[in-house]
Amino acid sequence: MDRNKFSAIAHRNHAFSNPISETKLMKMLDIVSPQATDKVIDIGAGKCELLIRLVENYQVSATAIELFDGAVEEAKRKASSRIPEGSIEFILDDASAAIERCKPDGYDLGICIGSTHALGGLEPTLETLKRLVKKNGYILIGEGYWKQTPSPEYLEALGGADESECKSHADTVKTGEELGLIPLWSYVANEDDWDDYEWLYSMSVENYCLLNPDDPDHDAMLDRIRTWRRTYLKWGRDTLGFGLYLYRNNK
Repeated sequence: MDRNKFSAIAHRNHAFSNPISETKLMKMLDIVSPQATDKVIDIGAGKCELLIRLVENYQVSATAIELFDGAVEEAKRKASSRIPEGSIEFILDDASAAIERCKPDGYDLGICIGSTHALGGLEPTLETLKRLVKKNGYILIGEGYWKQTPSPEYLEALGGADESECKSHADTVKTGEELGLIPLWSYVANEDDWDDYEWLYSMSVENYCLLNPDDPDHDAMLDRIRTWRRTYLKWGRDTLGFGLYLYRNNK
């Protein structure tokens, strides 16, 4: 099964591809209150809805780093009808390689939401953004956390995940503090946020398979999404959280 296609189908109806509500995301941007001269970088930018909103609302200039060309093409299509051409620089590359082309201390806001794995985890991502963002600039991270200790069965259902891959909510905040960052605000996805996200994710695949019975990945996609849904309902809803964390870069 083409996992990139599966992911694209599953997330096609969700603007931000994470369980934090639009209201909470926009409140975070209000807190940052970017200026028209600001430069923003987003690592793992996906379809770039957040960057497009930043350009629309604050007239920033932006850099989007994304590995998957389908996401970049969708981002360019959306951007073309909403913001001035050239407002977003798109870098289609592995995050580690792309970062080498970015200027240290060159950004007023650094973002990585749901993509810290691209740079090896939370701490290396925060270290990278600390290097890229100017003193007193902002760092916005979206990261999973454990609401409670995950059961061995849940970790196995996640493909043999390791408990160390996530921290608690408090320890996620603390990780930034230990790197010299100043925590300013955090939101977490509540149960309604999670249910909206997971059921939309699930329904998108179910509906796609209903309308495309001849897709060669039809059976594999249905098996994958139904297993995922059972896993979420049995363990994930009570165990895995997702938080949005805003720091000031104290250098």
